Amino acid sequence: MHPDCERILLTEEQITRRVKEVAAQLDKLYENRKPVVVCILKGSVVFFVDLIRNMQTPCELDFMAVSSYGAGTTSTGELIIKKDLAADIRGRDVLIVEDIIDSGNTLYHLKKMLNKREPASVNIVTLLDKPARRQMPLEPEYTCFEIEDEFVIGYGLDYAENYRNLPYVGILKRSVYEK
Repeated sequence: MHPDCERILLTEEQITRRVKEVAAQLDKLYENRKPVVVCILKGSVVFFVDLIRNMQTPCELDFMAVSSYGAGTTSTGELIIKKDLAADIRGRDVLIVEDIIDSGNTLYHLKKMLNKREPASVNIVTLLDKPARRQMPLEPEYTCFEIEDEFVIGYGLDYAENYRNLPYVGILKRSVYEK
C-alpha cells in the first residue's frame, strides 16, 4: 500500500470482478447496436480501458475533457469544455464513462448539453458514486461501487496529478491534502 494511503477501499480484484459484471450488463443494453463510448479525461482512462476490453459489443471510442470548476475548488455550475467529442452523436447511443460522481454538477450539465445534439440515448456508467455529496438531480444508470464521502485515489483517480497508477482505490490520508 502507498504510504500516503490511509487504507485500501477497493482491491484490484474487487474492481476487476465488478468491471466485468458491468461490462456484461452494458453488452445486454447495447445488443445489436454500436454505442459511442465516451471517456471523460483524465481520471476515467483506467476504468474506461478495462471496461471496453471486457465489453463484447462493437463500439466507437471518443474522449472529452470537461469541468464545472474553473480554476477553483467549487463548481461554478457552468460547463467548461476543454476537449469536445470528435464524433457526431445525432441518432447514436452514447455511453459516458466517468471515474467518480460526487456533486453531479459536471455530469448533469454535460448530459444536458449532449442531449441537445439529439442522440438516440445518453447513459452514464461510473466506477464510483458518492450520493452523499450530490447537489444535482443526477443518477448514473450504471454504478460499479457506491462509496462513503472520503477523498479517494488510485485506479485513475488523483490528488494533484499523483496516484492515478495505483491498481486499487484507496483513501488518501488527510495529512496529505490538509497541509
